[in-house]
Amino acid sequence: MFAALLLAAGVCLQPAQAQTGSAARLIQMNGQVSVMLGTAAKPLFVDDNISPQQTVITGPDGYAVFRVADGSTFEVFPNSKAVFRSTPGNWEDLLEMVLGKVRVEIQHLAGKPNPNKVRTPTAVISVRGTIFDVAVMDDKGTTLVMVEQGVVAVRNEMQPGEPIILKTGEWVEVDPDQPLAAKKPDYSALAQRFGRALREFADQIAMHRSGGGVPVGTSGGGSAADTCHGSGCKSGGSTDGSTGGGTTTVPPPPPPPPPPPQ
Repeated sequence: MFAALLLAAGVCLQPAQAQTGSAARLIQMNGQVSVMLGTAAKPLFVDDNISPQQTVITGPDGYAVFRVADGSTFEVFPNSKAVFRSTPGNWEDLLEMVLGKVRVEIQHLAGKPNPNKVRTPTAVISVRGTIFDVAVMDDKGTTLVMVEQGVVAVRNEMQPGEPIILKTGEWVEVDPDQPLAAKKPDYSALAQRFGRALREFADQIAMHRSGGGVPVGTSGGGSAADTCHGSGCKSGGSTDGSTGGGTTTVPPPPPPPPPPPQ
C-alpha cells in the first residue's frame, strides 16, 4: 500500500544499492571485462553497475574504470582479478586485489578525509584521499604499492609489525615471508626487478591518460585492442572518456632507494 502511494505521488522506487550508493558504475572500458555470477563470467558494458562482493576479471586486453558514489574511481588493468567491497557492511573496504594491477583515486569528502582500504593477499593499504597503484605480482601475493599523490599506510598481513607510511613518489614491496620493519633488501638486485615492474605499470597508466589504449599482454608487443564493449567506443581508444581520460601526464616511476649506510 505504501509503495503504491509513493508511485502515485510520482516517487520512483530505486533498487536498494542505488539508494545507498553501494554500487560501482563502469564508466570506461576496453577489451574483455567481466563480472563473475556464480561460476559464470558475464561481460560488462559501459554504464553497468557491479554490487558488493562481486568479482571483476579483465582479459589480456581488458581495462576498466569504475566510479563509486563519492566520486572515487578505480582502474583495473589487464589480466587482473578484484573483488569489490568484499567485506559485507564495511564501506571502508573498497577493493580486494586477487591478482594483477589497479590504480585508485580516492576523493576527499567536503575537504575531510575519506577512509578507504585496498587489500591484497599480503597487504592492507589504508588511505584518506590520494592516488596510488597496487600490483599483486605473483601467486604468493607479493604486493607492490606506489603512491602517485598523497599518503598511504601499508601493513603486511602475513607478518607482525607496524605499518609503514608512504608519501608521494615512494613505493614498497610487501613480501609475505618478511616483516616490513625487518626487511633488509639487496638494493642492487631489487633495482632491476622493480625498475621493470614500475616501468610497465607506469607505461600502462600513461597510455590511458593520453588515450592510447591498453597494450595486449605484457611483452611490449601487439597493439591496443580495436573493439570494446559499450557505446561510444572507438578503434584503439577508450570509451566515453568522461573520467579517467584527459591528458594528465603520469610522472616516471621513482628510482629505487639508495643503499642503506654501511
